[in-house]
Amino acid sequence: MPFAQLVLGSPGSGKSTYCDGMHQFMSAIGRECSVVNLDPANDHTSYPCALDIRDLITLEEIMSDDQLGPNGGILYAFEELENNMEWLENGLKELGESYILFDCPGQVELYTHHNSLRNIFFKLQKLGYRLVAVHLSDSFCLTQPSLYISNLLLTLRAMLQMDLPHINVLTKIDKVSSYDPLPFNLDYYTEVQDLSYLMAALEEESPAMRSDKFRRLNEAIANLVESFALVRFEVLAVENKKSMTHLLRVIDRASGYVFGGAEGANDSVWQVAMRNEGSMMEVQDIQERWIDAKDAYDAAEEKEWEEHRRGMEGDTGTTTPDLIPDDDDDEFDGMPPPTGDSGIKVVRKKQ
Repeated sequence: MPFAQLVLGSPGSGKSTYCDGMHQFMSAIGRECSVVNLDPANDHTSYPCALDIRDLITLEEIMSDDQLGPNGGILYAFEELENNMEWLENGLKELGESYILFDCPGQVELYTHHNSLRNIFFKLQKLGYRLVAVHLSDSFCLTQPSLYISNLLLTLRAMLQMDLPHINVLTKIDKVSSYDPLPFNLDYYTEVQDLSYLMAALEEESPAMRSDKFRRLNEAIANLVESFALVRFEVLAVENKKSMTHLLRVIDRASGYVFGGAEGANDSVWQVAMRNEGSMMEVQDIQERWIDAKDAYDAAEEKEWEEHRRGMEGDTGTTTPDLIPDDDDDEFDGMPPPTGDSGIKVVRKKQ
């Protein structure tokens, strides 16, 4: 049974960067991964593209032949893809059991009210794909209450429209400490706690927000989001190993992934450790890591990686790939693979 992530998000939220980083991360842990580009306007991908919608149709052709603008052209392209599902199905068959990352365009209409994207992935579900939607949002939205509430509405609408297991992610979390101080701790935003506390900050943001009309509107929007009680966020710094580990653990839990066929015979203790609950970051850890003591953590992790690289090279220049990276909070730090019966059963794919 193949597994896949549907990577959604507004322009600039970091979808292609995420796909590139997740592809590299999965390759490092021994999980076979392929990226499918579904953006007909993206003619240059930073990741190795296993399947590209531009082989079927390009935005330039649509705009030239049908006299459509960029947004209309993107919607037309997905209607065309929906009517030519054989092309996508045949391309995916060639990828076998590979874990798939679908890199989608940034036009929010595709996953808020247009049905083609939803219909395409419903058809893939019928083919046996286990899908999870990963919706990315730039963490800059935390800096202004109006941006944050707008992002909550967009996220909620995407969750209701796509009707898939859904993980919402605040990307570029490593940049939050360089912005103006947030009115609340990070967990207030990730857990989407009582939004009534944001009303005062909204009024301070703009004089227009102080009128009774806008106050009632903001309260109605806040009540709408809270009444569904669906939205919460994970955080991500794509270049940080622990952050990627935590997010992949959450995604695997949402999709039901344990050890899929994509793992092949490359299972390792690191992969087992990644699925251990000890790899999950607590709320207080996130606040401390990315805001309260970010510089200290960055320096400690850089020193840790430098020591690990030297340890891997050794005095003779040989590497020791069986050692697990030495992370302060990992249960398996610096230990070789266990011998004998560890209690962990790993099923290896026959070659």
